[in-house]
Amino acid sequence: MKTLGLIGKTLTHSFSKSYFEEKFKQENLAQAYRYLNFELEEISKFTQLVRDLQNPLGFNVTIPYKQAIIPYLDDLDNTAKSIQAVNTIKIVDGKKLTGYNTDVIGFRESLLSWLPDTKIKALVLGSGGASQAVQFALSEVSIDHLVVSRTAVEKQGHITYTDLQNNPTLLQQHRLLINTTPLGTFPNTNECPALPYQQLTENHYLYDLVYNPSETLFMQKGTQQGAFVKNGYQMLVLQAEAAWRIWQEPLN
Repeated sequence: MKTLGLIGKTLTHSFSKSYFEEKFKQENLAQAYRYLNFELEEISKFTQLVRDLQNPLGFNVTIPYKQAIIPYLDDLDNTAKSIQAVNTIKIVDGKKLTGYNTDVIGFRESLLSWLPDTKIKALVLGSGGASQAVQFALSEVSIDHLVVSRTAVEKQGHITYTDLQNNPTLLQQHRLLINTTPLGTFPNTNECPALPYQQLTENHYLYDLVYNPSETLFMQKGTQQGAFVKNGYQMLVLQAEAAWRIWQEPLN
């Protein structure tokens, strides 16, 4: 039996384990594969985890290790290398570990299936590993964007939440807002990014990478202003299936 699993810090409400267990059951693969959660208090414990597993095939990686995992890998594909964030690992011969980023695929495909027009500017809320994948995908489909973070970052294209509060034209010009932060995730459902929500209109689109709850406070506040909203569930399914394809690819 080959072992797959999820690497993270707190995985009580993780999507991946239940998704792949159901997939294996539906596709009669439960005798060939198992999917486990691996909660690591520190990323330094990852190497020993790989050594201890029998027949490891790969992992998904979630908060807060999408960037911290990189030094423990042997190679990165071009997308993961560009983004410097990994959410999928493939293990070859039990020893060579290659990192990929299927968040890009999941976000890009789910966005294009929902957004009626890509001639739009976006605000990316957050600057972590998930944000890097979103920014990469937006660039792929030629959507101009700014990154919004809590503190000023010495990079072109980064602004603060205070800037949004003080400059109403920013929300007028950027009608796609993407929450890449964990704010609003169960059980902290009363949290949301600090935006001037009263400035939103029916011409705005709010995409939340959070999927639990299915309607976050970020989305609720958008709906109250007439905006279109979407959660991250479809993205999760698409990135999971992209990871599965990577794990199933024949060895070169």
